[in-house]
Amino acid sequence: MSTLTATAEEPRTTPARPAYRVTGRRVLASEWAKLWSLRSTWITLGLGLLFLVAFGLISASRYKSGIDSGHMDRDFADSTAVSLSLFGTNFAQLALGVLGVLVTAGEYSTGLIRSTLAVVPRRLPVLWSKATVFGLVALVVGMVGGFVAFQFGSGIVSGTPAAMSLSHAGVLRSLLGAGLYLGLVGVIGVALGALLRSVAGGISVLVAALMLIPGLVSLLPSSWRDDFSPYLPSNAGESMFALTHDSTSLSPGAGLLVFLCWTALALGGAAYRLARTDV
Repeated sequence: MSTLTATAEEPRTTPARPAYRVTGRRVLASEWAKLWSLRSTWITLGLGLLFLVAFGLISASRYKSGIDSGHMDRDFADSTAVSLSLFGTNFAQLALGVLGVLVTAGEYSTGLIRSTLAVVPRRLPVLWSKATVFGLVALVVGMVGGFVAFQFGSGIVSGTPAAMSLSHAGVLRSLLGAGLYLGLVGVIGVALGALLRSVAGGISVLVAALMLIPGLVSLLPSSWRDDFSPYLPSNAGESMFALTHDSTSLSPGAGLLVFLCWTALALGGAAYRLARTDV
């Protein structure tokens, strides 16, 4: 028998792996990082901001030149500093809406969506996070662009019948409404990208809903057009930031409610397909 006493070996323990839980905050942080890692994000957001500011300044300059020359274009006759400054909203909405489509449909085209849903198997938090992150970014871009365009545009038309300041009734509401409208357009773009899972298809539906369908509705008989036109997405959204309203347009509150319904409809369709079908 050996004189060496056998010592009991201590069991080897491996360090416990940290337990990572999928939380809403972490999903939001992940979508935030993915959004800003794309070069297209910086380019498209820059274009949206440029469209909003540049076209606002161009329209204000054209109005000023018409006043000075005495040959005012009829389309600008009743313009205000707000309407002139927000002239580029229709162009900015395309840039922000298209980028929203790319945020979701781009992952389907590259196959990255499989990795995303493997990490977040419940799926729907991915959609809510993408919509929240990009909606807030589009909201900030829209508000910054609107206020910058108004600040410089009101200086250009100073001393003319269109001159206004932030203290005038309805001006602040219009500028905030334009930013909110662009933010919701971004959310609709995200929803369409997730619903159709195609960049081309999402952009086509977005352009049709915001620009083509209102033009086609204008060809309908006036009795039908007046009843149907105010509830189209683009017309309801425009009433959110229009300074004045008439009998053929919705009030700002009603326009916001209608546009929120369109946004919820797009998000609901995207959520249903994401939860029910394979990627």
